[in-house]
Amino acid sequence: MRGTVIHAPGDVRIETLDDPTILHPTDAIIRTAATCVCGSDLWPYRGLEPIGDPHPMGHEYVGFVEEVGSEVTGLRAGQFVVGSFATSDNTCPNCRNGFPSNCVHREFMSTCQADYVRIPNAQGTLVATDEVPGEEFWPGLLAVSDVMGTGWWAADAAEVKPGSTAVVVGDGAVGLCGVIAAKQMGAERIIAMSRHESRQKLAREFGATDLVTERGEEGVARIKELTGGIGADSVLECVGTAESMQQALRSARPGGSVGFVGVPHGVSVDGQELFFSHVGLRGGPAPVRRYLPDLLDHVLTGRIDPGTVFDLTLPLDQVAEGYRAMDERRAIKALLKP
Repeated sequence: MRGTVIHAPGDVRIETLDDPTILHPTDAIIRTAATCVCGSDLWPYRGLEPIGDPHPMGHEYVGFVEEVGSEVTGLRAGQFVVGSFATSDNTCPNCRNGFPSNCVHREFMSTCQADYVRIPNAQGTLVATDEVPGEEFWPGLLAVSDVMGTGWWAADAAEVKPGSTAVVVGDGAVGLCGVIAAKQMGAERIIAMSRHESRQKLAREFGATDLVTERGEEGVARIKELTGGIGADSVLECVGTAESMQQALRSARPGGSVGFVGVPHGVSVDGQELFFSHVGLRGGPAPVRRYLPDLLDHVLTGRIDPGTVFDLTLPLDQVAEGYRAMDERRAIKALLKP
């Protein structure tokens, strides 16, 4: 099969790899219908995470079940499925407590930019649609497998409530999906922090009521100005840098909440400042599997359309261009068609 392999910073290639096989009775093999490049894939691509030996890439996927292991009883060949970037058995205490992305049998997906993918913990990870959805829904369902689920978690962790004010730090695919989530959860005012015109336009379409182009302390000052000097009820941190985290924490009002979902790089939190701020802080890998049934319904009934974050569609063979376009900010998110 064809699969994406990263060799070094800036060096992503499509290669011929061995087809995946069932390794454990809880596995399934899927044929991808669509996959994509994630903003988090850019960390190693930019040399900001160690790469080590060449290895496959990709953790977002929708596709068709090809084969299931002997202990997988809830899935059958031919079904269209959506899964999370973190596998889960959906039965362990952490799963039952609502955190399947911290399942005791968790494995992080890392081989999905390919024709075929092995899914561990398949029965607890994959959700099948009632029937094969039209291809027009595939981008939205693909977004649910990570960026929409992660944006939803950002809003959930930030405790967005009806009538509240929410700030979204970050205008990538996750941040834009965070705008969708805040809107769906009833936020009355949604302030998107963005300085890129195409992303600002999409944020507006998704429900942003205000745009802030300033960053850092200037950005915080602007948020305070827009909120009567107090700060926002909820802040969604969707980047993962030290600056974005500080900006998020300082934009929240006393008693407000920050949901942080950007994979942290160089982030440290001043305990003294956090203590006296009365700001709540929660985040981590999104419990996407918890939200999958509801979000699939949102997409298939047309209530949300997160698939519009894909502004570049390429054949899988051109995956390297997808990485380049996102790295150079020529694209928000690149969808790959096997």
